[in-house]
Amino acid sequence: MDIRQINDEYSVTGQITVEDLDRIKAMGFKSIVCNRPDDEEPGQPKFADIAARAKELGLDIRYIPVGRMGVDAEGVRAMVDALDEFPRPMLGFCRSGARSTSIYEKSQHIRG
Repeated sequence: MDIRQINDEYSVTGQITVEDLDRIKAMGFKSIVCNRPDDEEPGQPKFADIAARAKELGLDIRYIPVGRMGVDAEGVRAMVDALDEFPRPMLGFCRSGARSTSIYEKSQHIRG
C-alpha cells in the first residue's frame, strides 16, 4: 500500500486487499470508502469481501464507485454523507488513489 495523507481526516491509496485490513486498522484508520467499481479489471478484490472483513474489524466502510465517466453529483453527495457519518481518519481507495482524491476534493466544496 502506498497511503498518501491528504489531511488529518482523510488519506488515499490504491487498491487494497482483505489482507491489508488488519494493517489499515493498526495504522489508526476508523473508516474506509471504496471508490473503485467492482470488476474494473480481472483479479480485482470484490468490495463485498473487503467489506466483510472490515466490519469484522469494526471499521465502517462504504461503496461509492467512481467509474470511467468520473465523479458525478450523486457520488459527491454520497461522499459528503460518508464524511459526515463515519469516524475519521478515513481511508479512500480506488485503483491508484486518484479518484479517491478527486471525490474528496469535490466534497469539500459542499462541506465548506
